[in-house]
Amino acid sequence: MKLTLTNHTFSTLLNSSLINLRRPFCSSSLSSSPSTSFKPKVPIFLRPPIYSTKLSDLKKWHNWAKNIASSIGSSFVQSDNGPDSTILCRELKWFIEDVVEDHHSVFSHMGVKDNDENERVKMRADIDELYCLWKQRIEDRKPFQYIVGCEHWKDLVLSVQEGVLIPRPETELIVELVSDVLSKNDDLKRGVWADLGTGSGALAIGIGRILGNGGKVIASDLSPVAVAVAAYNVQRYCLQDKIEIREGSWFEPLKDMEGKLAGLVSNPPYIPSNDISGLQAEVGKHEPRVALDGGIDGMNALLHLCDGADLLLKSGGFFAFETNGEKQCRELVDYMKSNRSASLCDLEILADFAGIQRFVIGFHR
Repeated sequence: MKLTLTNHTFSTLLNSSLINLRRPFCSSSLSSSPSTSFKPKVPIFLRPPIYSTKLSDLKKWHNWAKNIASSIGSSFVQSDNGPDSTILCRELKWFIEDVVEDHHSVFSHMGVKDNDENERVKMRADIDELYCLWKQRIEDRKPFQYIVGCEHWKDLVLSVQEGVLIPRPETELIVELVSDVLSKNDDLKRGVWADLGTGSGALAIGIGRILGNGGKVIASDLSPVAVAVAAYNVQRYCLQDKIEIREGSWFEPLKDMEGKLAGLVSNPPYIPSNDISGLQAEVGKHEPRVALDGGIDGMNALLHLCDGADLLLKSGGFFAFETNGEKQCRELVDYMKSNRSASLCDLEILADFAGIQRFVIGFHR
């Protein structure tokens, strides 16, 4: 979790190697119901192109949307470090790619006056919905990921919607840390791992794909919306036999795993309560507060995770927690040394892509 949505958050959208990931790997599994009555929304790029509109009407919408985006200039940046017009126009291009079936042909006609203005364009959303969604993006500052219903994370395309935290690029490093540990320990590779506060299921899916035969992941979340979305994402990547989704707060759904976990990871809420109001509007106004607010000093969930790691990890088990930065990392390490010195060891603080001390890792004796 981080405070702002930056350019590199969306950079993988432009990677042509991800084209094949824009369809479900396990389409038959999508017909099964998630473990909750809540039904997640289907991302726009996965919807069938059942709508059509005249090319002239699509051009009219595009010009309207582009003019609005361009008019923003740097006002959002100055307000709360939000996106500028360049980023918004880039998002508009990605939006069209998701909505329009043959977007390559449409792009070639966008700035050209021709005789095919009445040509019909197949789309995955109605033209009226496009106006509504782009208005929400600009006027309400609704995150782009919630507009299109997905986020590109590592080599995954994950469904997200309001009520579910948008996975951030730096959290990808937790999967890399786990991969490094697994490469040196076959026992952990065959063990049971837990991803607490799973949100979209990003960490659980990332880890589930690198575990060996017999290895499993339990992903838990308090939010029924997150549980449904995580289950949907797990189904898309055909990992139902590898990942189990459980609903509940932190360690409550894992009472049967005391002393049995091979690994434990979490990207918990760690923003101090008083800092929430100063976040970028896309984050503070729209993303679930329960996934952001870590209490007065942002440490509530992190300290709780330390206590749970002591109880649930087996001997030699690994843990990795994401924090808000160096201060929280050091406070967490000090807490573990003073309160859990007999059980949690080999503690390390590691940096994210930007060089910020972000992660605390270690093992259970």
